Amino acid sequence: MRGAPSPVTRSRLAPYLFLLPAFIVYAAFALYPLGRAAQFSLHEWSGIGSWRFVGLRNYADLLGDAAFRTAILNSLILIVFYAVLPLLIGMVAAAILRRGQVRGMGFFRTVIFLPQVVALVVVAVTWRQIYAPDGPLNQTLRAIGLDGLARGWLGDPGAALPAVGFIGTWVQTGLVMVLLLAGMSKIPRELYEAARLDGAGPIREFFAVTLPAIRGEIVVSLVLTIIAALKTFDLIYMTTAGGPGRATTVPSYEVYQRAFELRDVGSASAVALVLTAMVFLINLAVTRIGERDE
Repeated sequence: MRGAPSPVTRSRLAPYLFLLPAFIVYAAFALYPLGRAAQFSLHEWSGIGSWRFVGLRNYADLLGDAAFRTAILNSLILIVFYAVLPLLIGMVAAAILRRGQVRGMGFFRTVIFLPQVVALVVVAVTWRQIYAPDGPLNQTLRAIGLDGLARGWLGDPGAALPAVGFIGTWVQTGLVMVLLLAGMSKIPRELYEAARLDGAGPIREFFAVTLPAIRGEIVVSLVLTIIAALKTFDLIYMTTAGGPGRATTVPSYEVYQRAFELRDVGSASAVALVLTAMVFLINLAVTRIGERDE
């Protein structure tokens, strides 16, 4: 038949046909909502009733919005707690466990990874109790004579953001360590033996052998933790609700507040699109740097 595709054509189309169902699901649950958010960001709308086209005004308003700038700054600070500190701590811990060949490695991995499988709402409620004025943290500080350090951690404008950030460090360190341990387990023992024959000590061995071999895992760890830092919402909502004042507000919380409390869906959508662009650009830069160094 003239209209029937040739076997060569069918073989070329086969991979695309195989991916088509997955693409349809992805488009329905990711691309379509993203497109609708972009549409809403160009309008003034309360979420109910008619809307009015305003073009790029919502984006222009964000440039002069102090609350939005504070949220962006706070999210960048949280990257230090969610990504940088877990990477450093996880790298040191993984190197020690890998070099020491600790017995019961599977048990240690499970325990350290446990914060990842606990719902963040549960984590937030637990740490809110720990940080309470009469909570375990302040009781411990008073018991060891450090009364001057005791405070209402989540109610102190200077301490609230680092306190929330430390929770992120606690949650993400296990993930990073497990990823790095997996990468270290693939390094041939012969490389370590050769380094030791050359007189390399533990530190030189780490920088000469281990670190270059786990660059891929480092990039993956940074991508995952940076995304977690930028999109964090439930932890902020359950611990501080963006307060005190705006000391812990972040872009994802701004989206919620503008859309459901201020009833400004257009502005909320604009913040959401800017946040999406931030996540994409920062992680693209991390991935490019990782690829360049390989």
